[in-house]
Amino acid sequence: MFLRKLLARNRPFVESAIRLHQEGSIPANSYVLDLDTIEANTRHFSTEAHRRGLTVYAMSKQLGRAGGALDAITRGGADGYVAVDMACARPIVAGGHRLGNLGHLVQMARAETREAAGMAPDYWTVFSRNKASEASGAVARLGRTQDVLLRIWNEGDIFYPGHEGGFHIEELSAAIAFVNGLEGLRFGGLTTFPALLYDKDSRKVAPTPNVDTLARGVEVAAATLGDGTRIEVNAPGTTSTAVLDLLADIGATQVEPGHGLTGSTPLHAVEELPEQPAALYLTEVAHLHQGVPLCFGGGFYVDPVFDAYDTRALVAADPEDVSTEPVPLDMPDPAGIDYYARLHPPASRTVEEGDTVICGFRVQAFVTRAWVVGVTGAGTATPAVAGVWNTLGDRVREG
Repeated sequence: MFLRKLLARNRPFVESAIRLHQEGSIPANSYVLDLDTIEANTRHFSTEAHRRGLTVYAMSKQLGRAGGALDAITRGGADGYVAVDMACARPIVAGGHRLGNLGHLVQMARAETREAAGMAPDYWTVFSRNKASEASGAVARLGRTQDVLLRIWNEGDIFYPGHEGGFHIEELSAAIAFVNGLEGLRFGGLTTFPALLYDKDSRKVAPTPNVDTLARGVEVAAATLGDGTRIEVNAPGTTSTAVLDLLADIGATQVEPGHGLTGSTPLHAVEELPEQPAALYLTEVAHLHQGVPLCFGGGFYVDPVFDAYDTRALVAADPEDVSTEPVPLDMPDPAGIDYYARLHPPASRTVEEGDTVICGFRVQAFVTRAWVVGVTGAGTATPAVAGVWNTLGDRVREG
């Protein structure tokens, strides 16, 4: 879906990735990141967000929590990071970055609360009284006060399957009082997910019914706490500069760009937005079987934000081949293990073992066994690999 956008808007990055792979600097089965472009995208996004009074907590799971990407995003002006789970939080904190929001998509497991409390996140999201009590016990041991966000919901709200959870709007006032009565906790604000979603029919991003619940929640919280109390509103989902006005209009105070920083939100696939494409999946032809080329897998996870579509891949022996027509690729069945994927070049096309294979689907590195590779100087005479990380954010090779 994003391959043609990559070729049209950041062809030098694709060419540099091919060159570095053919030189042996980038391994097969790698999510390759254009760190310079990620930094530039973040700088543009953060400038526009700050102009609207919004705090920027970047998401790193889709980038495999790679230290090079975190550094680039911080240089670009992000205020901190949201951690989808503790596996995200650890490299964020270890890298010296600010942990903005913890526990939003994945609640803290009971055995991890002490470690989480020691990380001192700006905000800790809880879905239940029990999780609030666990957080209280952990932060109280450290003698500190932790601001918490409450996930709220109402009938008619939208959840991705398996993402359900939170305080019902009718119990919000009591939940706020409960949290403020716990040692070491202080009510900080409200959150939901998703606040915005891409609509395939209109090809636009629009608020979900959850936004109305957030607005009502702010009213309840203000009535409970009294006038003048600042109430943070965390409203993630499909975030790019194109929706910042919309987010500000619905009362958001915190935004959490993820794919917006790599130019790969659904809206980026159908419109020309300010953020440039900055991520691709690179692998190589492993072998041919009865004339059919098979390439190494390991990272063939396509984030299902669109209906199923035919996937194509660029096959190249050197950077000049970037102008060749992409060929059909059989995406491995999600129920199986993606050891390989089959390519189907035309009969007139010669494909050999070791050729570079480039895909442009939306990446979610953290659910794969791929490598994450940062590249700097894409498009210059001296592009370089800044480092290779695994999807837990551990550096496994220097640049």
